Amino acid sequence: MFLAKAGADFIKIGIGGGSICITREQKGIGRGQATAVIEVAKARDEYYKETGIYIPICADGGIVHDYHMTLALAMGADFIMLGRYFARFDESPTSKLMVNGQYVKEYWGEGSNRARNWQRYDLGGKAKLSFEEGVDSYVTYAGPLKDNVAKSLYKVKSTMCNCGVLTIPELQRDAKITLVSATSIVEGGYHDVILHNTPGGTQH
Repeated sequence: MFLAKAGADFIKIGIGGGSICITREQKGIGRGQATAVIEVAKARDEYYKETGIYIPICADGGIVHDYHMTLALAMGADFIMLGRYFARFDESPTSKLMVNGQYVKEYWGEGSNRARNWQRYDLGGKAKLSFEEGVDSYVTYAGPLKDNVAKSLYKVKSTMCNCGVLTIPELQRDAKITLVSATSIVEGGYHDVILHNTPGGTQH
């Protein structure tokens, strides 16, 4: 509400949820990304009813799998940050390397010493970080952006179709989000089968 009343064009949600962010363990602030998005979306809608001013919100952090995009949108996000997602592609401006027999791309946090974004993360004074809030890492290489983005969008649209909606506002209105058990998560993937083309036929 403070940012809205100050005239923000949009509000970004997420402290410490990013894959290369360690703010929560370094400083003890932040909260679950889903909870944060849901609560800020509720406040955004209340502010809109009171003032007629709609301020878009951005879910920043916590997007690992394609379905996380759909979840973030369903929880109320108008758009999402996808740093890790885009870092994997040919088009990202980082080096493609071979590490342990697998192609990877470099990816590091803005709060890391490598980025040296002291203007944003330091406490003032010297032009250096007092401590790091991000890590220097790798993500698995995923090829060209075009094919991957198209596939991700197909998944989002398919999930919306499953929910019987055609637009993101309809998704936010009609989608039902529930807590599930650890067993349910296991059931959501392949299990109790032997995969083809797996060395030794690993069983899950």
